[in-house]
Amino acid sequence: MKSKKQLSTKFSLALATLCILLGTSACGPSASPETSTTESSGDNSTEESTDNSASQEAPQASSNEPFPTLSLAWSEYPSWSTFGVAHVEKLINGKAGELGTIEEKWKVDIVLHEADYDTCITMYGAGKVDAACLTNMDALNPSLSRASTMILPTSTSHGADACIVVDSINSIQELKGKKVYGLEKTVSEYCFVRHLENKGEKEKDHGFSNMDPAAAAAAMQQKQAGIEAIMVWNPFVIETLSKRSDVKVLFDSTQIPGEIIDGVIMAQGALEKEGGEAFACAIIEAFYTIANRMNAAESRDATLTALGEKFSNLDLAAMNKVVQQTKFLTSPGAAIAMFNGIELPQIMDRVVSFCVDHEITGRSPSLSYGKPKDGDTAELRFDTTFIARVANQP
Repeated sequence: MKSKKQLSTKFSLALATLCILLGTSACGPSASPETSTTESSGDNSTEESTDNSASQEAPQASSNEPFPTLSLAWSEYPSWSTFGVAHVEKLINGKAGELGTIEEKWKVDIVLHEADYDTCITMYGAGKVDAACLTNMDALNPSLSRASTMILPTSTSHGADACIVVDSINSIQELKGKKVYGLEKTVSEYCFVRHLENKGEKEKDHGFSNMDPAAAAAAMQQKQAGIEAIMVWNPFVIETLSKRSDVKVLFDSTQIPGEIIDGVIMAQGALEKEGGEAFACAIIEAFYTIANRMNAAESRDATLTALGEKFSNLDLAAMNKVVQQTKFLTSPGAAIAMFNGIELPQIMDRVVSFCVDHEITGRSPSLSYGKPKDGDTAELRFDTTFIARVANQP
C-alpha cells in the first residue's frame, strides 16, 4: 500500500522558521488534501474503485463532507458486479468525496471497496466497512459479534454451484471411495452435503477434500492424476466444462433452489447512524437500476457485457449462460416475497444447522424475517423495509 511522502526534518525546520518570520498561522498541511486511491490486502480493485487500508475503521462523515459517508465491500460475482458497473455508469462514484447521481439523490457518499471474497468477509466482520456483499451462509458468523441486516437479496444460485465429474462417474453412489475436491466450510460443501441428504446418502461415506476452487478447477482442466470430481462455483464451472469435453455436471444447485442466496449485508449500527438508511436505499436503487437495464431488450447486451468485464472478463455468450445459472432478483416484489415467504426460515434453519455442525459458527445466531418488530433483538435480520421504500418512492 502506498504511503504518504514525509517532509524532511531540514525542510520542516525551514518552513517553521519562515512561518514565525511571516507571523502567520496559515502554514502547515492543507485542510483539504487530495483523495488518493489505494488498495487493501487481498484487494482486486482498479483505479476506478477507491479503497482504504483494512486497518482503518469504516469511513465516517466529517465536518468538511456535505453528506455522510458509508462503505460497501464487494467482490466479483454476477449480481454483486452490478455495483462495479454502477460506478462506471456514474450512478455511484466509489471514491470518497465524489458523488454519482444516486448518491446525490439520497444525500449520501458511498465508498466502494472491491476485494476478493474472503477479504470482504474479514473486513465486514472486523467493522472496517459498513456493508458487504455476502451469501446468507457467510453472513451468519459475523452476525454473532456484529448485529446485521440483509437489506437486499441480489440473486440465488441456480446451477452456479456444481459437482463436475469425469465421464466414467454416473451416479453419486459411484463417488464413494473417491475424493471430491472443493473449498471446505463454504457453499460448495453445503451444496455437496445437501445433495447427499436429498439422495439418502450419508456424509461420512463420502470424502470432501479441501482445495481452493481455482486450484481444483485448474487441476481438472489439466487432467491431473486423481482429480475425478470437483465441487466449484462460477466462473470455474463454465471454464472447466468449456475446456474439457470428457467431463460433466453430476449435480448442481438447481436441486436446492433458493438455498444459496447472494445479498448485501449491513451492520445494524451502520443503519442506525447518520445516513445509514439513505445508504441502504441508494445501494438498493443502484442494484435495481442496473438489473432493469439487464432486463430491457435494448440495453441487455451492453449491460451483460459490462457485468462480464467485472466478472472474470467473461464475454457476452458466457454471461448469457451465467445469468441463467445465477438468478437475479431483479424486482423489489421478488425480494419482498422471498423475505416474507414461509420457505426462507426453513432454508435458514438448514443453513444454520450445517454451519454449526461443521463448526463454521460457534452457535446459532438469532434470526428474524420481514419488518423488524418492537423488541426485536435478532442478530441477523432479513428486512424488507428499505426495498419497499425504494419501490414506493414517488
